[in-house]
Amino acid sequence: MTVIAVRYTYDDRAAERDVVRPEHRAWLASLAEAGTLLGSGPLPQADPPGALLVFRAQDVAQVRALLDQDPFARAGLVRDAEVLAWDLVLGPWSTTV
Repeated sequence: MTVIAVRYTYDDRAAERDVVRPEHRAWLASLAEAGTLLGSGPLPQADPPGALLVFRAQDVAQVRALLDQDPFARAGLVRDAEVLAWDLVLGPWSTTV
């Protein structure tokens, strides 16, 4: 399994994000319960606004497929999703000894 970091950049429709946020967070919670999502949250100082999500998955393609299911993405609220494999060597999410 690979650790994948995703940086979301949202569009300018904050009010629409507020409406969709409960469904988005429920979707994230289901991925966390399954062990696929390691962590996520908004980047409060980001301009434009965005979030960071960290996944454990087979590869970047698997994460991209998951992101297509995100209610924010389905509503067109994600302007960009930078998806990067992360060679994590230290910390609780690391698989390296």
